[in-house]
Amino acid sequence: MKLSQVAAQLYTVRDLLQTPADIAKTLKAVRSIGYTAVQISGVGPIATSELVKILDGEGLTVCATHESPDAILNAPRKVVETLDALRTKITAYPFPSGIDFESAESLHGLIAGLEKSGKVLAEAGKVLCYHNHHHEFRKFDGVVILDLIYNGTSPKYVQGEPDTFWIQHGGGDPVAWCEKLNGRLPIIHLKDFKINSKNSIEFCEIGAGNLNFRKIIAAAEDAGCEWFVVEQDTTPGNPLDSLAQSFRYIEENLVKA
Repeated sequence: MKLSQVAAQLYTVRDLLQTPADIAKTLKAVRSIGYTAVQISGVGPIATSELVKILDGEGLTVCATHESPDAILNAPRKVVETLDALRTKITAYPFPSGIDFESAESLHGLIAGLEKSGKVLAEAGKVLCYHNHHHEFRKFDGVVILDLIYNGTSPKYVQGEPDTFWIQHGGGDPVAWCEKLNGRLPIIHLKDFKINSKNSIEFCEIGAGNLNFRKIIAAAEDAGCEWFVVEQDTTPGNPLDSLAQSFRYIEENLVKA
């Protein structure tokens, strides 16, 4: 992994992205930390053209986006237009909103919808990924739901955006999932996992938890990963400080010269 492949998931700083002025200020701060790429998610109302102008002004590349579940399943051609405007090729289905994992009809409807929309994106030169949480580590008819999703879709149309924290939280192995998604893993969310002093699970900065990122990154690279995206759902203070701490750890301990 090279430092140029490390991106910041803007969902981490979503509370600092509510207005165009806030967006400009926050993207400048993200770039000053050292990130040269971002994943668009959690950004407040702003014209895409204005957002692109800000990104270009800071020298930030858009490695990917998260689009709404509804847009991906019901308006994939609109998603293609958004990705074109942002000059990026990857997006991810972010959350199984409204999906009942106890219902075969609902679950298989999601799988069929992802395949159908993924085909539309692929034909336009784009890549649809699936972003997991811990929900997908429940079993349906004895099979882990995340396995059902990937087994029920074609790698041509649906690829993976594994989230290391949520895999761990769901009882999975982040390294094993990188290996399982070999050739199907263009992007990964690096998110550390910590047990705090109250014996509760907690999000934390990269290197401050207990995930073995050397092994995770090596497995992701072997699987063909292009982008390594730092995300932290909640932070103890200013989320920019957490993004900076994670970046420094990655720069000093995990990247190749």
